[in-house]
Amino acid sequence: MRNDLNGRIEEYIGSMPSLPTTVTKVLEICNNPHTSPADLNHVISLDPVLVGRVLKLINSAYYGLGQQVTNLVRAIIMLGINTVKNLALSTAIMGNLSTNSDSGGLNMEGFWRHSLCVGVAAKILARQRGIDAKQTEEYFTAGLLHDIGKIPLNAVLSKDYMLTISTADRERISLFRAEEKTLGINHNAAGAMIVKAWRLEGAVGEAIIHHHNHTEYSGSHRDVLFSIAAANRFASVMEIGFSGDRYPEKTDNPIWETLGVGRDVFDGIEAMVSEEIEKAKIFLRL
Repeated sequence: MRNDLNGRIEEYIGSMPSLPTTVTKVLEICNNPHTSPADLNHVISLDPVLVGRVLKLINSAYYGLGQQVTNLVRAIIMLGINTVKNLALSTAIMGNLSTNSDSGGLNMEGFWRHSLCVGVAAKILARQRGIDAKQTEEYFTAGLLHDIGKIPLNAVLSKDYMLTISTADRERISLFRAEEKTLGINHNAAGAMIVKAWRLEGAVGEAIIHHHNHTEYSGSHRDVLFSIAAANRFASVMEIGFSGDRYPEKTDNPIWETLGVGRDVFDGIEAMVSEEIEKAKIFLRL
């Protein structure tokens, strides 16, 4: 039964729009520690849409520059290779998946708003902790995509997934636990299949696979992963968007100790988060 279900989910993932060739090449190049802005420029310059997005970002209100940047290499240098990589990845995936009308148990508009909230909150938390500005986009992208494993579960098991969300509500347990109880598979495991299919290496892939079993994680991306776990609970408790998870599990002390912040770190930032979500929605064309 489980093998058959895995096969159906893998088949669905195989039918999902693949990442554009340019984006795949960008990820491949950026995973090389010796990559230079010139290397990235050679790839991005072949894709007019991606060129436009990079220049739009550097000239947006996010950066508030006093002068217009029109040179792609300069934009890559100013943004940082990591930011450009995550911009390419997030816009490509959102462009492929945001029009999915198979709502099933999830309201997709609410789902993406929740995802945006986690990304934005994680990025704000990273900024508050003094993380290098060129690294904070990794936190946003990891938060944006952390729940992507719910999409194949919702599509392949539409009625069952609706019942799973109802079970989580009725029994006041997290959706993650309800998935394991009723489906025998959770969205972390489904997300791992997407990570493998799309070769989403690094912090983004780790966040997708481990954001509900973060205490057992011993890899090199704990800071991003723990930030996503904290931001995910914030988004669920504040009911910003809808992830199907009205009773999220509590965050463990190691999260706050590792991040070096108190549990009240998100107090008073709801208005800022909402404003950043609207900016991101416009930029990602949601």
